[in-house]
Amino acid sequence: MVSSDQRRRQLAREKFERQQQRREEARRRTRQLTVVIASALAVVAVVGVTAFVSLGGDDKDKNDAASSTSASPSPSPSASESSAPEPAMKIDKKSKYTMSLKTSQGDIAFTMDAAKTPHTTNSFKSLADKGFFDGTKCHRLTTQGIYVLQCGDPKGDGTGGPGYTIPDENLTALGKAGKDGTVTYPAGTVAMANTGQAHTGGSQFFLVYKDSKLPPTYTPFGTMDAASLKAVKTVGTAGVTGGAADGAPKKAVTISKAAVDKA
Repeated sequence: MVSSDQRRRQLAREKFERQQQRREEARRRTRQLTVVIASALAVVAVVGVTAFVSLGGDDKDKNDAASSTSASPSPSPSASESSAPEPAMKIDKKSKYTMSLKTSQGDIAFTMDAAKTPHTTNSFKSLADKGFFDGTKCHRLTTQGIYVLQCGDPKGDGTGGPGYTIPDENLTALGKAGKDGTVTYPAGTVAMANTGQAHTGGSQFFLVYKDSKLPPTYTPFGTMDAASLKAVKTVGTAGVTGGAADGAPKKAVTISKAAVDKA
């Protein structure tokens, strides 16, 4: 006969196994969604450009599931977060613009060419003018396979956005994809994060601090200057909190002020 203690241990073990199975299924679904960088995961076998998504579960184990996280390389805005129209075009499409970020790890600036990425440039100017980026964190750093710092999420967990999406632009700028389906995003490149689907960019972007091979599906819209690239490299060199290859940067990067002006 099974004792009550043995029965309790058996039930606890079965519950744990069910939780692990649900969590693994949630991780699998999250990986299939894919930002900055689901396809890259298949190429480099690491998690790409950053968002932490709480796992779901059934009501019985909701508290257990909610306490777990899984890395996903892209923001996953809900339908309600991406239903608004993008800002009306107000920039000069023939000009170049500079986005300047005052951060806790130094100033970071990059140039945007409105002729090549008008929708992206216009959106970033509109958001910066409203103070959208002020007080936000660069929530994700990846230090293996690809080398990027991801920013622009008002929620700070990789799931936030501006409430609308913008079209992909300039996707051929980095050349034709190789046999592995990737192109090189050079160090200093600034590109849009997305959900892994076309035309799903919002406000999240990533700063490439070392040449990284990625599918040509992330709008490259900016180029950092030398001082800015050095600042981001310093964050990358410090690594990820806890020593992982992907996650919150050990050197926390908070944007206190963002501004976009004509270059």
